[in-house]
Amino acid sequence: MTDNKLPSPTAPSLAEAGKFWLKLGFISFGGPAGQIAIMHQELVERRRWISEKRYLHALNYCMVLPGPEAQQLATYIGWLLHKTPGALIAGGLFFLPALLILIGLGWVYMRFGDLPTVAGLLYGIKPAVTAIVLFAAYRIGSRALKNRWLWTIAAAAFMAIFALRVPFPLIVIAAGLIGAAGGRWAPQYFTVGGGHGNAKTHFGPAVIDDDTPTPEHAHFSWGKFYRLLAVGLALWAGALGWLCAEYGWQGGLTQMGWFFTKAAWLTFGGAYAVLPYVYQGAVEHYHWLTPQQMIDSLALGETTPGPLIMVNTFVGFVAGWGQAWFGADSHFLAGSVAAIVVTYFTYLPSFLFILAGGPLVETTHGNLKFTAPLTGVTAAVVGVIVNLAVFFAYHVFWPQGWDGQFDLFSAVLSLAVLLALFRCKIGIIPVIAGSALSGWLWLFLQPWFN
Repeated sequence: MTDNKLPSPTAPSLAEAGKFWLKLGFISFGGPAGQIAIMHQELVERRRWISEKRYLHALNYCMVLPGPEAQQLATYIGWLLHKTPGALIAGGLFFLPALLILIGLGWVYMRFGDLPTVAGLLYGIKPAVTAIVLFAAYRIGSRALKNRWLWTIAAAAFMAIFALRVPFPLIVIAAGLIGAAGGRWAPQYFTVGGGHGNAKTHFGPAVIDDDTPTPEHAHFSWGKFYRLLAVGLALWAGALGWLCAEYGWQGGLTQMGWFFTKAAWLTFGGAYAVLPYVYQGAVEHYHWLTPQQMIDSLALGETTPGPLIMVNTFVGFVAGWGQAWFGADSHFLAGSVAAIVVTYFTYLPSFLFILAGGPLVETTHGNLKFTAPLTGVTAAVVGVIVNLAVFFAYHVFWPQGWDGQFDLFSAVLSLAVLLALFRCKIGIIPVIAGSALSGWLWLFLQPWFN
């Protein structure tokens, strides 16, 4: 549909844009797909701050980056509109409401998680999360696994992490190398498009239109590129160095900063892809959380606005509270500081990718493609997400281990959620709400049947 009769929109002020980004931070439910759809509706169709073609161009760049693509897309558009302040406001307000909400939920969880009402709600959410993770593997796999070579990579990745306990970073590296080799020797199997295609609809003139010249601040120069890299490195090294000087290299907050820095660079394929790595580190290596707390972290992360990678923030809060790094009477302070530290190191690379890499992208307005190595990595991601679903299913269906009783209610509820997602196309938030209520009712009514 083309409509050239609409008047040209007025460029928003930084304050006007800031109000929108703040609103978006509170309503950005539904994971990356829902967040990208909300931004398209608001920025392309309704406000016309950016054209469809330029929007998709920015999105395709964000899709090939590690990190939360929806938050990076908001940062990119904010940067195009209002330079670096716009990027910081758009990207920061995308996750700051979720940070505050998760700190509040973390306090409720750690203080009242054993109360019957809260325990019942969590009891119902956990089977839903198991089904949601499996559904995520299906969604990514249906797009990524286009031939037997990619299916083989996914299966090998699953066996490597499930049976051989291979660390997630090694799986990513191996899959990338296989993808690179495949792109050279069998490109027809390893060259996959970014999946967002070309713009086919025009919603009228936009502030940043198809033929709008690249803004002056978005022109690329090596000097600016190196300065931004230096600033990004200083912000990272300065924060990590301060933590190291204050608490020592082996201190909990220092190790948290270092660990989540590595996690931020491994978030190819979305938050579900990096969760196995976070689990390996937070549960198995550092023992910051129990397996059940890790499941609860994802459950609560699914119910809040903001990127799903905010699960890391909740993991940080629970870890800080449990480790009581500031003393036995300062659990909330330790949890809050840990949540902020995790959030800082998780999102710092995303801002750097946009501010340093955006000018490179703006030099051409062609569609970006997934590279062959990324195709291999995406295939491997499917395998590790299936492993995550298996991990959740084991701890939810056999909460006392293989020798304990099988939880039939959780298994049936998980199956019902799968049917709701696959067949009924019900959204994640209604599914989680219904599952939480079901779990509470089941625990409330159970004594009547005993």
